[in-house]
Amino acid sequence: MIDKINELLAEVNEMKARNAEELEALRIKYLSKKGKIPELMNDFRLVPPEMKKEIGIRINELKDLAQKRMAELREQFAVADADHSDLDLTRTAYPVQLGTRHPLTIVKNEIIDIFSRLGFTLADGPEVEDDWHVFSSMNFAEDHPARDMQDTFFVESHPDIILRTHTSSVQSRVMEVQQPPIRVICPGRVYRNEAISYRAHCFFHQVEGLYIDKNVSFTDLKQVLLLFAQEMFGNDTKIRLRPSYFPFTEPSAEMDISCNICGGKGCAFCKGTGWVEILGCGMVDPNVLELNGIDSSIYSGYAFGMGIERITNLKYQVKDLRMFSENDTRFLREFESAN
Repeated sequence: MIDKINELLAEVNEMKARNAEELEALRIKYLSKKGKIPELMNDFRLVPPEMKKEIGIRINELKDLAQKRMAELREQFAVADADHSDLDLTRTAYPVQLGTRHPLTIVKNEIIDIFSRLGFTLADGPEVEDDWHVFSSMNFAEDHPARDMQDTFFVESHPDIILRTHTSSVQSRVMEVQQPPIRVICPGRVYRNEAISYRAHCFFHQVEGLYIDKNVSFTDLKQVLLLFAQEMFGNDTKIRLRPSYFPFTEPSAEMDISCNICGGKGCAFCKGTGWVEILGCGMVDPNVLELNGIDSSIYSGYAFGMGIERITNLKYQVKDLRMFSENDTRFLREFESAN
């Protein structure tokens, strides 16, 4: 066995490798589980007792030498690689074209920024919701005709589980766990079972806002929405509020802005009226406050909601809603300067 050890010592001293693959082959040959040195250790049990000490020392010296030589070779490769540290071997051979933010993301971030400066914080919630948070907590009675206003996607095996039709469900979740003052905006994707066309889609994006505190009035709502419209569309933008109906607000209104294309003079975009509708709003119905655990005799509030696609259409004159979800890079590149 001593002759075999001496033979392996000579081989280890002469070990050479030109690259990491060859070094790995040497490691497998000498140090792997079935390598030559572990084989010596397996044969150690056959060594006569009087020679075990000497043979054991020689085998350990052989193993240490093999590990040292491989470490030296590995270090040589590291030094060689360092000479080319400025090369990125993972880089593609072709120029990489930078992408851009999606127009809906650009507008959503701008809306969030405006309301954040007005003191609103962000709130988020699940897109797959239960009936309570989407409808019942928002004052939709079981037989209320307002439920028929929204074509809802239901989960077949769980009739009380639906895809949310508005982000008002997030407002409900906030009111459940937080007492006033509450001032939040809830951006997110919503779903309605509608035929897809240039003016409608089965999913779209909303931003809804909620403010609840003592002595909140409709005047507060109007002032916030005026500031938002002027920040988003320009200082010359005018607004008007028209009476409307929503189950969760009373009184309710729809808000128009002066057409940002013709300046309110009348054009094809605003259908000659000079006004374009952008959102719905109103004072939070006392029933909604009570259903969500807030004392309506002490607190009042307002809420508003807008479609991000609608605002993007107005801001960039995108005529077809389908373009937002088709991932056409030619369309998306048009918004590079808006990032």
